[in-house]
Amino acid sequence: MEVFYFLVFGALSAVVAVIELSKTNKDRVNTTTAFNSFKNNYLLVYSLMMAGDWLQGPYVYFLYSTYGFGKGEIGQLFIAGFGSSMLFGTIVGSLADKQGRKRACVTYCITYILSCITKHSPQYRILMVGRVLGGIATSLLFSAFESWLVAEHNKRGFEQQWLSVTFSKAIFLGNGLVAILSGLFGNLLVDNLSLGPVAPFDAAACFLAVGMAVILSSWSENYGDPSESKDLLTQFKGAAVAIASDEKIALLGAIQSLFEGSMYTFVFLWTPALSPNDEEIPHGFIFATFMLASMLGSSLASRLLARTSLKVESYMQIVFVISSASLLLPIVTNILIEPSKVKGGSISFGGCVQLLGFCTFEACVGIFWPSIMKMRSQYIPEEARSTIMNFFRIPLNIFVCIVLYNVNAFPITVMFGMCSIFLFVASILQRRLMVIADKSKTEDWASMKDKNMEAEPLNI
Repeated sequence: MEVFYFLVFGALSAVVAVIELSKTNKDRVNTTTAFNSFKNNYLLVYSLMMAGDWLQGPYVYFLYSTYGFGKGEIGQLFIAGFGSSMLFGTIVGSLADKQGRKRACVTYCITYILSCITKHSPQYRILMVGRVLGGIATSLLFSAFESWLVAEHNKRGFEQQWLSVTFSKAIFLGNGLVAILSGLFGNLLVDNLSLGPVAPFDAAACFLAVGMAVILSSWSENYGDPSESKDLLTQFKGAAVAIASDEKIALLGAIQSLFEGSMYTFVFLWTPALSPNDEEIPHGFIFATFMLASMLGSSLASRLLARTSLKVESYMQIVFVISSASLLLPIVTNILIEPSKVKGGSISFGGCVQLLGFCTFEACVGIFWPSIMKMRSQYIPEEARSTIMNFFRIPLNIFVCIVLYNVNAFPITVMFGMCSIFLFVASILQRRLMVIADKSKTEDWASMKDKNMEAEPLNI
């Protein structure tokens, strides 16, 4: 493996270590023992859930190909997963507000375990069922757990700012450290122990089962709107009205869809971008490097969120602009650096430059997750939190399905250019959100001031 990869990984490791070890009291939030116990319990469960997800990711395509399916058939399986997340996942995820968030989290575990079991069959229909189950599980993963956390946090009377501590730690561990360890563990099972490409899915099922046991034994139930008079259609209408009537919620949904759509597109594009001439690149090591960059971002986010004087709506504008610029690099390098025409070999100079840009983008992803979670906790109404969060994923899933279906129809530079534009638009929408939020706070303050003046007795 080339020295360049080790240098990048080592540099990122050093920066993460410096950021974490150099934190002062100003960068930390003072909490209570009760909150720390609650936070650690959630982080344990979230890490187990993410381990169950990350273990599968690198081996899904590989497993399908070992069963003899071609690119077209595998593409249909992936589209089925995102389509299921959009359709069935939205319905099942929305039931969390009415039936209970704890139940929804348990349903995630059961659904994903069943999806893992289907991977033992080489039959296309059974694998398709597994993708549908996986799509439902994905929707629950990105809505039910966060909804349970926010409701339980508020129910226990913890300070609102402490939520940002849990969010940033969850991303640092679940989307960073756990992802790296899962990649290494999966590699150990498949390559070193030669247990075959199904082994990571069996391991994922075990982690999910352990996490489900912790949920059942230590979590209490909470609801959005448990009233029996509301059916699912009424919930959907209520969520749609909330989004349409509150510009802040609509902007937040658009920002999330634009960023996550670009992020998922990047997942499909980074391999051909770094090896356009079939250069030999260490996919697993690069993936671990990306996750380390994401850890760096979440570590920075924890510092930013700890400062009450710094608004999340403000710094996220800069994050979106930086992420937009980082995905422009493939276009810039294609123009300024003459592409190599030699097949095979090691990564090119242009590829090295792009890898640094992609690490920057992953650092922005690490900042994005805890920050968007913080904004969702502020703007999305509690009674329809899961429903609205799943509504946000509908345009995202449509976009990803379209990209998957047409991934070979456009040059890779066009796809990166499109993602860069989306991210720049997200920064503009983020600016609009900040303006509206500030205006709303000013109006609320003025209204409270007027009420206080009316309530004061006249001095005669």
